[in-house]
Amino acid sequence: MDNTSYFKHLRDIFVSFLMLGLTSFGGPAAHLGYFNQEFVQRKKWATESQFAQWVALSQIVPGPGSSQVGFAIGYHRGGYGGGLAAFLAFTLPSFVVMVLLAKFGQAWQGSVLFEGVVHTLKLLAVVVVADACLTMWRSFCQRKSMMLVALLSAFFITFSPFELASLVVLLLAAVVGMLSPVATAEHTEALPKVRFGYWLLVIALGIFGASFFVDGGLLGVFARFYQAGALVFGGGHVVLPMLSAFVSDTVSDSNLLLGYAAAQVVPGPMFTMASFLGAAVAPSGTNDWLWAAVATLAVFSSGLLLMLSGQNVWQTLSTNVRFRSAVGSVNAAVVGILIAALYHPIASSSVFNGWDLACVLVGFLWLKFKRPSIFLLIIAFILVGVLRSYL
Repeated sequence: MDNTSYFKHLRDIFVSFLMLGLTSFGGPAAHLGYFNQEFVQRKKWATESQFAQWVALSQIVPGPGSSQVGFAIGYHRGGYGGGLAAFLAFTLPSFVVMVLLAKFGQAWQGSVLFEGVVHTLKLLAVVVVADACLTMWRSFCQRKSMMLVALLSAFFITFSPFELASLVVLLLAAVVGMLSPVATAEHTEALPKVRFGYWLLVIALGIFGASFFVDGGLLGVFARFYQAGALVFGGGHVVLPMLSAFVSDTVSDSNLLLGYAAAQVVPGPMFTMASFLGAAVAPSGTNDWLWAAVATLAVFSSGLLLMLSGQNVWQTLSTNVRFRSAVGSVNAAVVGILIAALYHPIASSSVFNGWDLACVLVGFLWLKFKRPSIFLLIIAFILVGVLRSYL
C-alpha cells in the first residue's frame, strides 16, 4: 500500500470513529453495540469472533473497555496509525465538550432541547445494544451449553453487580471451556499478532513504576492519572470516583458533581472525566487545554498499551487446543455481559414509559429488517428528540 492509499485508509478510520465519537451516547456497553453494528456487521472490518475476543480481553486487562476495543479495531485495520486515528477520533468530541464545561461551567444544564436529544439517543443505545446481543447470540450460542453460559453470566452480573463481576464471569467461563469437550474450539478465530507487542508491556509497566516517583506540575498530573487508568477494571463507571478522589483537594464539590454528571451523558468514553479534571486543576495563567490533554493521554495510555500487548499473549495461547475451547466459552460469556448491560444500566436508565418503549421497538424493527446505516438511525432519533422537547 503506497503512502497516498495508506493516508486515505487512515482518514476513513478517523472519520468513522469521529462520527461515533460525536453520537455514541449510553456508556461503554452501548459503544460496543455501535462498534459491532458499524465495523463488524456493516463495514466488515473484523469478524464476530475477533470482536468478541477483543471485548473479552478488554474486560480482563485494566483500562477503558470500549476505547480499548476501538483501538484494537483501528490497529487491526491500519496498524499503529489506525489505532491512534481510532482513539483520537473517538475521544476528541467528548474531550472538547468536557474541557469547555470545565471552563464555562453549567451553561448547558437545564436545556430542555439538549436533555430531550440526549434522552432519545440513550434510547437508540438500547436499540443498538439489543441488536448486537442478538447477532452475537446467533454466532456464539448455537450449542445449549453455550446458551447456558451466556444466560448464567447475564444472571450473575445482574444480581451481583460488584466492580469485578465481569472479570469473575470471564474467568469462570474460561475454566468451563477448558474442562468441556474440545469441540467447542472449532469455530474460534485467533487474533492477529501485534508488532512489538511485548515491548508495549515493558513500556506500560515501566511508566507505571516511574509514576510513583513523580509529584507536582504537569508530570505529577500525568503520573496520578496514569495510575488511575492502570488500576481500574470495569471501565468508566469505576474510574470516575477514583479520579474525583485524586483532585478532591483542589476541585470544588460542585465542579466535581458537574464533571461526574457530564461524563455520563456526553457521547464517547467516560474516561474523558480526566479531560474535565485536567482543565479544572490547571493553575491560573496556564493553558487549560494542555493540562486537559496531558490528563486525558495519561488515563488512556496504560489501557491501550496493555490491550495490544495482551493481544499478543492471547494470540500465542491460541495455538493451545484447550485455550481455544476456553475462548469459545468466553465468547458466550461476553454475550451474557452485554445482555446484563442492556438491562442495566442501558435500558433501566432510559426506558421510563410507553413512549420510550415504542421508540425502542420501532427503532429495533427498522434496524433489523431494513438495516439502515447507523448514522441514519442517529439522525432519526435526534429529530425525535427535538420533536419531543417541544411537545
